[in-house]
Amino acid sequence: MSITQPLRIMVVDDEPAIVEELAEFLEQLGYGVTACHTTEDALRAFQQDEAIGIVLSDMHMPGLTGVQLMGELARLCRSGRLYETAIFTGSSDKQDVVLALRAGVSDYYQKPVNLDELQAGVKRLQERVEQQMKEQQIRQRIQDLAASLHEMHSDLVPAKPRKTDVQMTTPADVIPEPFDKLSRRQLAVAQLIAKGMTNYQISCELGITENTVKLYVSQILRLTRVHNRTQLALSYPSHA
Repeated sequence: MSITQPLRIMVVDDEPAIVEELAEFLEQLGYGVTACHTTEDALRAFQQDEAIGIVLSDMHMPGLTGVQLMGELARLCRSGRLYETAIFTGSSDKQDVVLALRAGVSDYYQKPVNLDELQAGVKRLQERVEQQMKEQQIRQRIQDLAASLHEMHSDLVPAKPRKTDVQMTTPADVIPEPFDKLSRRQLAVAQLIAKGMTNYQISCELGITENTVKLYVSQILRLTRVHNRTQLALSYPSHA
């Protein structure tokens, strides 16, 4: 699920009337709702639909309890999937609440559920999921940038390319200006640009990330003082 993808709420309760009431209420608020009457259905739906970002479950149901269901969801979900959970219970036993909070459940509601409280709580859970997703995307961008910089670290100093790196056939492998300023890897990228390859195709050809290719393209344009990829392709030696 991405930030732009609509967040769905899964409601789990063995009492159909409660599921229908909560589902109708949440749908009126604009949420997509997945209604489940058994924990088996809930586990199946959660695995099949990555858009489910909030799980609301009854505490006491046949088979798994709400807390046990949350534990199974955590065990089965893929690494990195973000979602929030809440429990509702008709029991006055505070031990239910203690167990739920210890299991990592974010919130709980006493039955009959106060719909105003539910609306406010769901909004909090939604904001929490969206914030976590933003932070996850930022971390991924940082990791991608670090990987790109690492790939480029050993290629900072320009060096005369070998024929295995760039297929140049000029005498003594003399690289004409302004391409003589480029390193081996920069020359390889420039050659593939001249062949009309996209950044993605270049990344596959050279075994580097697409972000790294973008950094190389920016460097090549700056070092050769051409304005865009088209000019670069036209000015690259025709025998390359």
